[in-house]
Amino acid sequence: MTETAYCGPPPTPAQLWFSWNLDPVLIAGLVAVASLYMLGGTRLDRGPDKLAGAEKAAFYSGWLLTALALISPLCALSVSLFAARVGQHIILTLLAAPLVVTGRPIEALAAALGRPAPRGRWMRPAPLSAAAVFTVLLWFWHAPAPYAATFANTFVYWAMHFSVFGSALWLWHGLVHGGGGSVLARLAGGFISSVQMGFLGALIALAPRLVYAPHALTTAVWGLTPLQDQQLGGVIMWVPGCLIFLAFALVALAAALREPQPADYRSV
Repeated sequence: MTETAYCGPPPTPAQLWFSWNLDPVLIAGLVAVASLYMLGGTRLDRGPDKLAGAEKAAFYSGWLLTALALISPLCALSVSLFAARVGQHIILTLLAAPLVVTGRPIEALAAALGRPAPRGRWMRPAPLSAAAVFTVLLWFWHAPAPYAATFANTFVYWAMHFSVFGSALWLWHGLVHGGGGSVLARLAGGFISSVQMGFLGALIALAPRLVYAPHALTTAVWGLTPLQDQQLGGVIMWVPGCLIFLAFALVALAAALREPQPADYRSV
């Protein structure tokens, strides 16, 4: 296990609580996003497109989950355990992402920068296309070679997190805010995303041998063999991950069923 992993060397149980990620660039970025959202929300409150209290609460809850996933000792634990890395991705893609997009962050950030809210067609991601992008990136970064590369290079580590989290935000934007598709397309996009994540988790959990080499020497101190750690990570992605995604999608789409559908939406 190389010690050049972004989150630092693999911690022991005694070290874990002290293994917070205090990267000043990351913390500054998170603070900047929250500050801009707050400023944009204040400006929107003066006009007809004001943010509802529930929308603000959703954004700040998603922001807090994102910060905890990246700054808390979970970051260090993900160097030791594959299951912890999967848990980190579940928090980011299935909990934080839908909460963040519920808060209408694009409109708030545009207002903070003194720009009109973007209204172009690109602001209505087609659910099935967004689901396809999310699927490709999720499977790519959980292939053994790209996954291992995230432990050896900080740029690759952030490429993984930005692309997976970004694609999840884009997908959830389509599911929560209507996207460029009909209710049926949104339902299909959520269902396909749930199924593909469950299938990937099942493949990992049922693999007969270790496929994630970075954890070959780091799991014993946690009472797990590398294969058991891999199986646990697969189950986390397979069962809770699949169910959380499906539950969020169904809740979002239940509201959509009661909304009139614009004539220019397409089920792409």
